[in-house]
Amino acid sequence: MKIEKLPSGSYRVRRTIQGKAVSVTFPYKPSQKEALKALEDKWSGRDRLRMTFDQAAQEYIKGKKNTISPSTVRGYESIRKNLPDVVKNRQLEDLTAWDVQKYINDLSKDHTPKTVRNHHAFISAILATFNPNLTLNTQLPQKTLKSPYIPSDDDIKRILEDVAGTEYEIPFRLACYGLRRSEICALTPDDLDGDVLTIDKALVEDDKKHWHIKTTKTTNSTRQIIIDSSLSALIRSQNRIYDGTPGNLYKELQRVLKRLKIEKFPFHGFRHYYATTAHAIGMPDAVVMASGGWKTDAVMKRIYRHEKQDQVTEMQKKYAAQFHDNI
Repeated sequence: MKIEKLPSGSYRVRRTIQGKAVSVTFPYKPSQKEALKALEDKWSGRDRLRMTFDQAAQEYIKGKKNTISPSTVRGYESIRKNLPDVVKNRQLEDLTAWDVQKYINDLSKDHTPKTVRNHHAFISAILATFNPNLTLNTQLPQKTLKSPYIPSDDDIKRILEDVAGTEYEIPFRLACYGLRRSEICALTPDDLDGDVLTIDKALVEDDKKHWHIKTTKTTNSTRQIIIDSSLSALIRSQNRIYDGTPGNLYKELQRVLKRLKIEKFPFHGFRHYYATTAHAIGMPDAVVMASGGWKTDAVMKRIYRHEKQDQVTEMQKKYAAQFHDNI
């Protein structure tokens, strides 16, 4: 074992244990006993368990920051900062599966199942990385099956008529082709060739609230779509698509819906409208997925299920009326 003083004034202890070089740095000169224990802990991995959960979370986010989207980093940071002290400041070696279960149970009182599951996924990923021997068997809240409001053809027509001639006409019309808000905000007229629009980037906000252009959400999101010639001509005549942020598109949509007295739906509802309409005209699922940039058909099937439920309800009404007439 070798103890050496560094130019910074710290002390570094080095030793080879079972063929593996191990080193530990101290802010002071350690005793032989301290140095040996620190080296042993470092070699066995026990030093990692002495980190608090918050320290491990920060290390985890730092190690992933350049490989995940800024919005994902922002979500991780939000979860980390809002964790209760009983989790955040607990050393990993002291954190138990029951601590996690209690936190999830408390969180479930006033948060949606989706939010609770996102928190648990974050906690699980960190524990799997820094304390893989801890097994979680957390009871999570049951998922809720929501039936989103899908705008009708009449809704879309009224919305587009309302924004015609404004800065929102082009982005709202593009949204009806299944584009996400972030994709619309990153587009430029240079992405249009004839009536073919190339979608290969997105405008996203990082954890410091700075906006950046990055690649699309997934590799499947990079795609080319054909838009109507009148929209292509409008883009060329104005030489722009939209100079704003995704949040502004959402806010304007809500103002329009309120003004027109149309049932409220998020901007993402345009994508649901696209998927439903494309499916209704007989577009194969694989083509809908490719055109909308979906990675799997899970979301589309949820939308279709809502559409089919409307048909089921109508058929049930017809059966009830027929049954009543027959008896």
